[in-house]
Amino acid sequence: MSAKMTLKSAAFGPNETIPRPYTGDGENKSPPLSWSGAPAETKQLALIVDDPDAPTPTPWVHWVLYAIPPDTTSLPEGIAPSLRVSQPPALMQGKNSFGKVGYGGPAPPRGHGRHRYFFKLYALNAPLSVEPGLFKEALLKAMSGHVLAEGELIGTYER
Repeated sequence: MSAKMTLKSAAFGPNETIPRPYTGDGENKSPPLSWSGAPAETKQLALIVDDPDAPTPTPWVHWVLYAIPPDTTSLPEGIAPSLRVSQPPALMQGKNSFGKVGYGGPAPPRGHGRHRYFFKLYALNAPLSVEPGLFKEALLKAMSGHVLAEGELIGTYER
C-alpha cells in the first residue's frame, strides 16, 4: 500500500466541474496543479489523467506526464504539447487516447452524462529509464514496483 499525497488545482476542487478553458470545448489547456506529501525518498513523479466513464476505449487517457523532478510541487496551466518540456519543471509527456502528445481536455460525447476525470499523481522511488512518447500502459509497466505514494484529484465535465 502506497502513502497518500494531496493533489489540488486552483481551477477546480474535488468532484467539481472542470472549467471550460481546460476542456476540449474551450482552450484545451492543462489546468494548474499543485501537490504536497511526496516522501523524502521520491526520485521522480508521474501524472496520468483518464476518464473511466468514456464509452470506448475505457478509460480514455487525457494526459501522460512523467520524469517530473522530485522537488517539483506544482505545474502551471498550459503545459506545451511537446515530448520534452523544458519550462520549469523539465519533464516528458506521453501520448493520450486522442493519439496526440500532451494534454487533451475533457470532451465527452454530447448527452452521455457527467464524466469523471481522474488526475493521478505518483511518487516514484527511482528515476525511470524511458523515452518520451509513452502510452499510459507502458508508463504503468515502467512504474511497477516503484510507487511510493499516490495522490488523486477528480474533476467532472458534461456536454
